[in-house]
Amino acid sequence: MKIGVMLPVGGTDGPTGEMPTWADTKAIAVAADESGLDSVWLADHFFYKAPDGVIHGMHESWTLLTAVAAVTKRVEVGNMVLCASFRDPGLTAKMAATLDMVSGGRLILGVGAGWHDPEYEAFGLPTDHRVGRFEEWLEIVARLLRKETVSFAGKYHQAQDVALVPAPERRIPLLVASFRPRMLELTAKWADQWNTAWFGLPNDKLKERLAGIRGALAAADRPAESLELTVGITVTDRDQPAVAEPDASAIVGTVEELAEAFKEYEALGVTHLIVGTEPPTVRSAERLAEAKRLAFG
Repeated sequence: MKIGVMLPVGGTDGPTGEMPTWADTKAIAVAADESGLDSVWLADHFFYKAPDGVIHGMHESWTLLTAVAAVTKRVEVGNMVLCASFRDPGLTAKMAATLDMVSGGRLILGVGAGWHDPEYEAFGLPTDHRVGRFEEWLEIVARLLRKETVSFAGKYHQAQDVALVPAPERRIPLLVASFRPRMLELTAKWADQWNTAWFGLPNDKLKERLAGIRGALAAADRPAESLELTVGITVTDRDQPAVAEPDASAIVGTVEELAEAFKEYEALGVTHLIVGTEPPTVRSAERLAEAKRLAFG
């Protein structure tokens, strides 16, 4: 099983609850790379508006991800997940091909339809038919990553004899985050990897979502083993300072107990865990690596 870690991108993810700097993000990425973790991930938002109206700023995630790729050597790099509404599909595919080159073939292109209306409204982006727009966007991106020449005339997106030049040296894996039926159908049609989040220990809700994606694969007449199943989880280390808004469902326990939780996920057929740590620190990343070694050698 692969174990990855979310990197700080904004809000209060800095070492003492402030906006993280590039140095903060870099330090955790390098620690993950050197300690034996398998992947590093960045969320993708313009900002987050909390229910109380407070705005939490975010750095631009693709720029950060490119920088992370340049200072790491081994870990896979990805977004959890890139918002399709923010970037044209052709541009996204070009960005992916370039970043995969920069990283030496380590990119996982994680994408989703988006959900946070306040950032859409602030930047003048449409909030209607979000899944319909994503369906067209995803087809163009997926076909370009498969090195096709794409012509597409949709309601929301168009392309005319578009190809990636230079072409990526490999087929860049495409991850889609989804859990509702229509999004699961699109995942089964186009994705190489699937993600659902956020969880603590495996529960009935997770099992329902796993059954949902497996059902979508069966409906698409696609072998279950052809899609990698990834899950986002939250892990809290009580030996470090608490975060401002802890996740009540997070996994809390010793490294040994965390290792057992990893094995529980593996038994469910999950092959890659993407971990949001509380707090997001170098020590938290190293602790995940310790649990991985204990669980899987």
